[in-house]
Amino acid sequence: MTVRRKLIAGNWKMNGLKAQLGEISTIAALAGERADVDVALFLPATLIASAAPLAGSVLIGAQDCHQAEAGAFTGNLSATMLAEAGARGTLVGHSERRQYQGESDADVAAKAVAAHSHGLSVVLCVGEMLETREKGDDVAHGFVAEQLAASLPEGADPAWLTIAYEPVWAIGTGKVATPPQIGAMHAALRAALGKALGEPAGNAMRILYGGSVSGDNAADILHTDDVDGALVGGASLTAVKFGPIIAAA
Repeated sequence: MTVRRKLIAGNWKMNGLKAQLGEISTIAALAGERADVDVALFLPATLIASAAPLAGSVLIGAQDCHQAEAGAFTGNLSATMLAEAGARGTLVGHSERRQYQGESDADVAAKAVAAHSHGLSVVLCVGEMLETREKGDDVAHGFVAEQLAASLPEGADPAWLTIAYEPVWAIGTGKVATPPQIGAMHAALRAALGKALGEPAGNAMRILYGGSVSGDNAADILHTDDVDGALVGGASLTAVKFGPIIAAA
């Protein structure tokens, strides 16, 4: 049986000012007490440089990175810029970027390659909309597995890449996929990874669950087969809500 170290990652989205840096220090202290669990915070770019010195063992990451090294891409940030600011990782392919910024699977794969080339670890997000889920489990599994295969970067390796499954219908809605639903989707993604990368790499790759994770449901989610951690939204903004999720891992 492959043992994969748990990762609890927080995504602050478009939230957080310097007044909230104390939360990062407190989260870092909590993470420091748990040598058996990895913790990451994906912050607004404006906070990365300030947060990095406070983070201790917590990986500070960005929420996106552009695939180009430099150029006429107003409002975007390259992996080089993010690394210089103090980021050690980045999200790519979050459903909100796919939905609102029109990012394609090819864009996501290119961003992951660019991030890795500059030493950033990557959490690659995949997931289905409600209308896809309502067509049945087999349709949802097939859709997300195909999205994953099309988004995987060249040279994908569990040493630097993590997958996050986020059912779009459960993000910020209070709806949570049931443990059997989560387990079935993660098993489908594990099989897709094995097919794409080979069984050893597919078994070693971490797959996180994201979608209205809280201290109340974290234990059930995190102890589901093939769930290797969580990508947490609103509950990651404060140590008092994020701490119980870390503890549940």
